[in-house]
Amino acid sequence: MSERPRLTVLSGPSGVGKSTVVAHMRKEHPEVWLSVSATTRKPRPGEQHGVHYFFVADEEMDKLIANGELLEWAEFADNRYGTPRAAVLDRLEAGEPVLLEIDLQGARQVRESMPEAQLVFLAPPSWEELVRRLTGRGTEPPEVIERRLEAARIELAAEPEFDETLVNTSVEDVARELLALMDVV
Repeated sequence: MSERPRLTVLSGPSGVGKSTVVAHMRKEHPEVWLSVSATTRKPRPGEQHGVHYFFVADEEMDKLIANGELLEWAEFADNRYGTPRAAVLDRLEAGEPVLLEIDLQGARQVRESMPEAQLVFLAPPSWEELVRRLTGRGTEPPEVIERRLEAARIELAAEPEFDETLVNTSVEDVARELLALMDVV
């Protein structure tokens, strides 16, 4: 019997395709538990409360942070995001593989509070490709895209802080590599 699974954190610059990889992986392996973040951001079309995010008011987020109920939290593009701690610990204790898909700030906080976690960096095939993905969404105003590109430069520079790097050339390949790192294959 192996010890309980390690928490795996998937991070990388905005627009690199983290959620696409995770969605593909979970279609093939629904037993991988993806932590659902709390956010103060308004839902985008098609997003459901409790499925994609727990959408919370600012006051509720203040309470979660003050009470230490978040494993990590960060502010991004004027919204806050955080990972509810209890749910993650419960799943790990139950022996389930747990994946967090979070930003760089969050990954650093997890490294602090759970040094045994495995941090995986998802890198773009090239800077040009990342720019194309960030500008191609068409959902954000130019000043938000500029902030995202600025953040992406900083996030890319943090790659050496991670245990593993996967380059997102193919969603299928990256999903397979991630599953292997999590010992789910």
